[in-house]
Amino acid sequence: MQNTKIDILKTEILSDNWYTLKKVTFNILKKDGTSETQSREAYDRGNGAVILLYNKISGTVILTRQFRLPTFINGNPDGMLIEACAGLLDNDNPEECIKRETEEETGYKISKVEKVFEAYMSPGSVTEILHFFVAEYSNEMKVTNGGGLADEGENIEVLELSFDEALAMIDNDEIKDAKTIMLLQFIRLKNIL
Repeated sequence: MQNTKIDILKTEILSDNWYTLKKVTFNILKKDGTSETQSREAYDRGNGAVILLYNKISGTVILTRQFRLPTFINGNPDGMLIEACAGLLDNDNPEECIKRETEEETGYKISKVEKVFEAYMSPGSVTEILHFFVAEYSNEMKVTNGGGLADEGENIEVLELSFDEALAMIDNDEIKDAKTIMLLQFIRLKNIL
């Protein structure tokens, strides 16, 4: 691994309306020994957590469907996206965050989660690192209808799908969310379902 030297020259806040968009000008020492000044924009929305709930007995998974404006702007006809339950950490540790988000979004109260990995989702422009979890669920864990928090503008549909159906939805472009695809493939690779 090369040791690159970065000197931040200037940071400008371009927007802090929803999250923070920064323009950073920096010098980078390249592998040939020369230095180059570059400027990049980075969107800081905080770090997050995502979980795939699965049921070994029924062979099912819990996913959500909700409107995502960026997908609508980029050609998704109705803007709806099928996803694994996720949320921003909001100063919580990842495990506590994902337990809270699971109950808010899906209505399932889970106590035991397994962290399986973490990943940068769009490192060319977004600072977020995402913590990935899986957990078993059962019907007894259902405490509310879920759907998210109205005061956060959430209007989330909860989906219980067979694992095979969810995998087929990747193949036929019904599931296009990277974090969801990654977790479904993790479950498949580890032969959990």
